[in-house]
Amino acid sequence: MSKAKEKWYQRGSAPYEHVTPALTIAKYVLLVLIFIVSVGPFLWQLSTAFKGASEDIYKFPPDLMPSAPTLANFAEVARRIPIWDYGMHSLIVAVASVITNAIFATMAGYALACMNFRFKKVIMGLFLSTLLLPGEVTLTSQFLTVRGLGLDNTLAGVWLPGAIGAMNVLLMAVSCRMIPRDILDAAVIDGASTYQRLRYVVWPNVRGMVSVVALFSFIGAWDDFLWPLVVLNDPEKYTLTVGMQYLQSNFGQNPRVVAAGTVIALVPIIIIFATMQRYFFKGAEEGAVKG
Repeated sequence: MSKAKEKWYQRGSAPYEHVTPALTIAKYVLLVLIFIVSVGPFLWQLSTAFKGASEDIYKFPPDLMPSAPTLANFAEVARRIPIWDYGMHSLIVAVASVITNAIFATMAGYALACMNFRFKKVIMGLFLSTLLLPGEVTLTSQFLTVRGLGLDNTLAGVWLPGAIGAMNVLLMAVSCRMIPRDILDAAVIDGASTYQRLRYVVWPNVRGMVSVVALFSFIGAWDDFLWPLVVLNDPEKYTLTVGMQYLQSNFGQNPRVVAAGTVIALVPIIIIFATMQRYFFKGAEEGAVKG
């Protein structure tokens, strides 16, 4: 056996000769099915947003290319709702959520992973237990808390429950735990304070994971519908997802306009992910300490 083949076997992978045509076909068939299930609805929605009233949007198989593309549906969305104001409200909440999660989740993750204190395991268990509860279970208690603080019907009340997420704290704890203990101990011996350790030792090694947390926080805050709907009662303060309900009427709805509104709401997320995907995948795979 040649050295190249020995190296291939040592990696634990199947030899190239064992990849049969049937296996290759099955792999691509599976990829196509996954693509249809995951991307197909979005393409149908995007196509519907550009179709005029004369085109049938329910025919099967659907025509993904409109015969006469039009922007009238997007203009109708802008006519029915103050889309720029609602979009700005969503952006304020999302950016605030990104900032607080990036800062406080990093601090909390560092404390759970690298510091010793009483009831550490209990606190870790509490963080894990919150992941077992659906958000609807704590909806009433969250609303009573926000109302008790006088933040109901405010954007601050929309932002507060998502200011720091348990999942984000656990992600940062896992990332901080990958930093060798010897490096942190050396920083302590050199007299570095907690802030200095966070700034010069921890931060350079968890920046990739912070980008993951930031992306999740932005998408979660931007897409949230139920909580803003509960805490806001003034239409002038609605976020974009809540404001989209005005595109539907009790007497009927135009699915083309609804699709156009959905596409508008998705544009910022697509832009954010497109610009941050390099950092996202880097953060998801990181684990080595950088020099």
